[in-house]
Amino acid sequence: MYGSAGYYYYVEATHRSAPRPLTALRRLSSSSSSASASVSVSVSAAVFCSTSIHSLAAASTAAATTTSTAGVPVGDSSAEDDCCSLIMKAGKPGNFKMLEPGKPPPAKKARKERNRGKYSGTASSTEDMEQQIWKEFPEDLVEAVIARLPVATFFRFRSVCRKWNSLLTSRSFSQQCSEVPQAQPWFYTITHENVSTGAMYDPTLKKWHHPTVPALPTKLIVLPVASAGGLVCFLDIGNRSFYVCNPLTRSFKELPARSVKVWSRVAVGMTLDEKSTRGGYKIIWVSSNGEYEVYDSAKNSWNRPGSVPSSIKLPLSLNFGSQAVCIDSTLHFMRSDPDGIVSYNMVTGDWKQFIVPAPLHLSDYTLAECGGQIMLVGLLTKNAATCVCIWELQRMTLLWKEVDRMPNVWCLEFYGKHVRMTCLGNKDLLMLSLRSRQMNRLVTYDVSRREWLKVPGCVLPRGRKRQWIACGTAFHPCLTAVA
Repeated sequence: MYGSAGYYYYVEATHRSAPRPLTALRRLSSSSSSASASVSVSVSAAVFCSTSIHSLAAASTAAATTTSTAGVPVGDSSAEDDCCSLIMKAGKPGNFKMLEPGKPPPAKKARKERNRGKYSGTASSTEDMEQQIWKEFPEDLVEAVIARLPVATFFRFRSVCRKWNSLLTSRSFSQQCSEVPQAQPWFYTITHENVSTGAMYDPTLKKWHHPTVPALPTKLIVLPVASAGGLVCFLDIGNRSFYVCNPLTRSFKELPARSVKVWSRVAVGMTLDEKSTRGGYKIIWVSSNGEYEVYDSAKNSWNRPGSVPSSIKLPLSLNFGSQAVCIDSTLHFMRSDPDGIVSYNMVTGDWKQFIVPAPLHLSDYTLAECGGQIMLVGLLTKNAATCVCIWELQRMTLLWKEVDRMPNVWCLEFYGKHVRMTCLGNKDLLMLSLRSRQMNRLVTYDVSRREWLKVPGCVLPRGRKRQWIACGTAFHPCLTAVA
């Protein structure tokens, strides 16, 4: 067992944060109302404490040397109790704890355990308050908040509850979405390795999504050929059936059979019906021999207005690698022999032709549009050097003027290689798939900002190999677009 003085020093060393007796007495003396009385009390108490400690030390030494026959220490424990009580009174209550011999000091509790009981009542009251607030939250305000969330969050919030999932068919929610500024277009693509399912790229988050459209036929290969108002138009590889789908909401529709049995390759264009108040759309297909039909979603039928006028040279020799560009309800198709553009107005039904010579040494070119201006994107190859160039159509002269090209540092990678290019999208933001035997690159080009950015490779969810983009189209993500 520890002696009296030894026990005091053990407690003092264990609890160093506690105030020492002399210091505590001085603090007590300084807080007294009478200065003279406090000085006398503190001095006398200090002398008493010092004398008691020395006397206890002497007593413990004598007790260690003088023992009874039973081995029990001889001494008076009253002095020890008095000294300990004085020391405990001098400090703050609870700073010292009497320890039993052989037991270590108590372990300090974690802060989480100490605060658990303190905040348990507060947390429950906060949860009740939050539930009450959400019950009284206005419905129109909830729809306004959800409509302004990033489009990518739709894949998660849709599964929260049935009420949120039913917002897709709500007219008030459609109104809220129409008031939100249009986001950057997404890209729906088909890869060489997996033609049965598509992949969507979000340029804002620079992330790939892999949606599934169960209604699309699995035994046929369907390719995206056009888009409008958040909807994507698909055509099977046999040029027989058309499908319209919203890749975000999986709203799907198979169009009725065409009245003209044309199984050759056709060019397809799609526009929104400005006269329709329910978000209608129209689709047109054109063959090289001049035959064409127009589909109206409001009537759910194909219509054959006539044939291409004789002023337009046949066959059209359409550039099927270039998607149609829509400007003010007019679709522009690219043709060759002679090089130029063929236009069709979806409202008036008028055809026009413009002869525009293509730039020299150009390959894999396609039409694009930005701010109502027709653009041209293509590969310019001369000797062993290859570069991606951007041209703008001059309306007065009907000639192409180069306005931008890919950075030279990037073009050095194409030197001496047989590069092929596929352009996905044709409005404001373009995605270019550049490939050869030795490389596979994806690049986006912002036409208005003239900004080039590299795109991360498309990899399947459980795969590691980068996919080769075969074809695709751009579409503006819209949660309320219905096929």
